[in-house]
Amino acid sequence: MTTARQIQLVTRPVGVPVPTDFAVVDVEVRDAGEGEIQVANVLMSVDPYMRPRLDADQPLDAPMLGGGLGRVTQSNNAKFREGDLVRHSGGMQELFVSDGRGVAVLKPDPDLPLSVYMHALGGTGITAYGGLLETGALKDGEQVFVSTAAGAVGSVVAQIAKLKGCYVVGSTGSAEKKAWLLDEAGLDAAIDYHAENLAEALKAATPKGVDVYFENVGGAHLDAALPRMNVRGRIPVCGMISTYNGGGEGVRNLFNLIYGRVRMEGFVASDFPHLNAQFIEDMTAWLKAGKIKYQETVLDGFERAPEGLIGLFSGKNSGKMLIRVAD
Repeated sequence: MTTARQIQLVTRPVGVPVPTDFAVVDVEVRDAGEGEIQVANVLMSVDPYMRPRLDADQPLDAPMLGGGLGRVTQSNNAKFREGDLVRHSGGMQELFVSDGRGVAVLKPDPDLPLSVYMHALGGTGITAYGGLLETGALKDGEQVFVSTAAGAVGSVVAQIAKLKGCYVVGSTGSAEKKAWLLDEAGLDAAIDYHAENLAEALKAATPKGVDVYFENVGGAHLDAALPRMNVRGRIPVCGMISTYNGGGEGVRNLFNLIYGRVRMEGFVASDFPHLNAQFIEDMTAWLKAGKIKYQETVLDGFERAPEGLIGLFSGKNSGKMLIRVAD
């Protein structure tokens, strides 16, 4: 038996989560049994989708649900060897035992940082790729608007659209992130929605309207985008972060869906297993060629996971938020 830590939810949040909703708890972790492996976390992912789960799906006084990268420390399972690097859905635990379900061996490209497998070459990357190209049915040269375009998903969406020859506008929440979108990601226009009137700025930035609006926010962003949608436009709905902590902003312009024949469709990353091989090939090539840029916010220390999650809702992350547990 080994002592290790878990991040547990101890209180259901009311609105934006606070540190006292969570606890760092010491637990005893047993050795791997027959057909099992023991995994030590290396990197943990923190994502906006975790917030709605805190209201119901996430059990109290149990490890926080989530994904990460880890290293196999013990193996009694023929599919894994000690030392293997693995993707996992083992949640926020320093050390855990698994029968192998939800765990997959990762063989990273030696020319890429390991962390990219947590975003551009991971779940957020396939979310962006499938959501834009399949759900959004993007065509080369179209007009594209991406909300939270400096985030882990949005930044990949925006840059894939640019690679497809599209005119791309992104929204973000600070002058620094706006500058990154224009100078590094190469967008055609960017809007700082904290400093600018979103609806007016979007209208000015999209003289040819919008064919695809990649939705991450909802509320005022959706309300601003709907009047700009071209006939037969598509709105792939990845997230609605403005509603995750309760409340939210009303949407008045949904009638634009009718005469614009606009299709609005939600999706999740697990919708796209058939795209995975092509996604890995394309994204690996784009990253190695410097055609996809990214930002990471890495917090060192297992115990900082709640801080990372809370920080997502005040824009404290640039790009992907990660928790580094070990090297």
